[in-house]
Amino acid sequence: MTQAISDSVSYLDEPKGIKSWLFTLDHKRIGILYMWSIMVFFFIGGMMALIVRTELLAPEQILVSADAYNQLFTLHGAIMIFLFIIPGIPAILGNYVLPLMIGAKDVAFPRLNLASWYVYIIGSLFAIYSLFSGAVDTGWTFYTPYSTQTSTSVTAMTLGAFILGFSSIFTGINFIVTIHKLRAPGMTWFKMPLFVWASYATAVIQVLATPVLGITLLLLIFERVFGIGIFDPALGGDPVLYQHFFWFYSHPAVYIMILPGMGIISEVITVFSRKKIFGYTAIAYSSLGIALVSFLVWGHHMFTSGQSELAAMIFSFLTFLVGIPSGIKMFNWVATMYKGSISFESPMLYTLSFLFLFAIGGFTGIMLGALSLDVHLHDTYFVVAHFHYVMMGGTVMAFLAGVHYWWPKIWGRMYNEKLARISAALLFIGFNMTFFTQFILGTKGMPRRYYSYLDQYQPLHAFSSYGSFIIGIAFFIMGYYLIHAIFKGQRVGKNPWGALTLEWTTTSPPPPHNFEQTPVVTDGPYDYDRIMIVGDERVYKDGPEEGKEIAKEVDSESKK
Repeated sequence: MTQAISDSVSYLDEPKGIKSWLFTLDHKRIGILYMWSIMVFFFIGGMMALIVRTELLAPEQILVSADAYNQLFTLHGAIMIFLFIIPGIPAILGNYVLPLMIGAKDVAFPRLNLASWYVYIIGSLFAIYSLFSGAVDTGWTFYTPYSTQTSTSVTAMTLGAFILGFSSIFTGINFIVTIHKLRAPGMTWFKMPLFVWASYATAVIQVLATPVLGITLLLLIFERVFGIGIFDPALGGDPVLYQHFFWFYSHPAVYIMILPGMGIISEVITVFSRKKIFGYTAIAYSSLGIALVSFLVWGHHMFTSGQSELAAMIFSFLTFLVGIPSGIKMFNWVATMYKGSISFESPMLYTLSFLFLFAIGGFTGIMLGALSLDVHLHDTYFVVAHFHYVMMGGTVMAFLAGVHYWWPKIWGRMYNEKLARISAALLFIGFNMTFFTQFILGTKGMPRRYYSYLDQYQPLHAFSSYGSFIIGIAFFIMGYYLIHAIFKGQRVGKNPWGALTLEWTTTSPPPPHNFEQTPVVTDGPYDYDRIMIVGDERVYKDGPEEGKEIAKEVDSESKK
């Protein structure tokens, strides 16, 4: 750990100018580097989605050919999964706020942290290269045997995803060691914020599951380049084996995407309810429970692939089982809000959107875990809708809640709250127009990934596309007011939300070392039953008489 500690203070000697960013060891700057990099790919993936939905306004060609359509939905999926959702919350918000939340000066291995960003950039360059060298058209899962036979740029894209996996592993290792070794004095495991618990569980999955994807993609590359026959039946291979390998990683990867988002929801919901989190221990352990069970359910993606009836029954049962820890979190969040002094600032609006949309995503996931239903709904738009309710309705909504919650801390300035509420409302409306409609399309038998379709599906497809345009408008509004806030937003103090976790005890934005002096933790992160923030100071409700009177007065005003 001596090397880690010396690394964490060495950024004081960094050069100025552009080099101070390209060679920075400050976790906060690395988080910002990730932010701009990942947002570029989010924009590209989002524009591809809008082109796909525009093409689906009618059964006949509108914008692009059938081949281009296959490439667009493949690239949309691959970019959103590998370049945005998987790295998004850990690399941006985790990098920036996790050390602050545990009272650390930096992550345990700052140089490894910077290396993870460079690895991300290298992997993304391979993905960009694939766009111009015969864009891949296999779907984002790269299923064999088609992925071993197509002339499109599968090798470049999968090599990019392989490299990106190392960035994920580096970040996971860094977070695990940081949480174990660099917590502030007095911060026991059960005084850690729940975002830190969620990040810890995510890091465990990143370190254990990502190598499986790396090996799988490497085998696919060897198959294409050298024809070794692992997935080729003519050479003694099995194309379904690829699915087993791929989903053994990719279902835990779903929780790499959603677990950090759940951690954000735990933070936001207690701050804007002004109430102690209900069932802290249950939420913390449920994060670890999700991480464990997530490794056991990959076969529910393969109910129609010919696996044995016994295996299908076991995977179906385990799919129902993995819903339990998620259900624990949902009930605890709702119980936290019960009789709380709820305020509806934009972070809370995105949190409420998450609760509604993720509940639908989780419920429809249980439906798809039922064998009899899955046989009929497999590879229909019902699956597309379910996936987006979990990934966008869950992960992205939680990410946006976190961005709006910590934006004043990152930049020291507040965004336009009125525009933020309008954007949240438009996003919620547009999302449900787009994807709830696709549940109906799926139950009516509309297959996913089809370029053309029967006329009877046209009204529903058009309605779904109109919803996607509203989503696009919401994101453009959001981009405007967030970027405007960086330069011209109203300046804020240490703690504009009145939160109790450690990141709100330092300046906005924080200094290079995060804290003027190492904080000593004496209170829990959610003790709103006995502490409130007045200005930037803590007032204890059970403290001196003067403090009690101030607390009573502020509490009365907040209830009004």
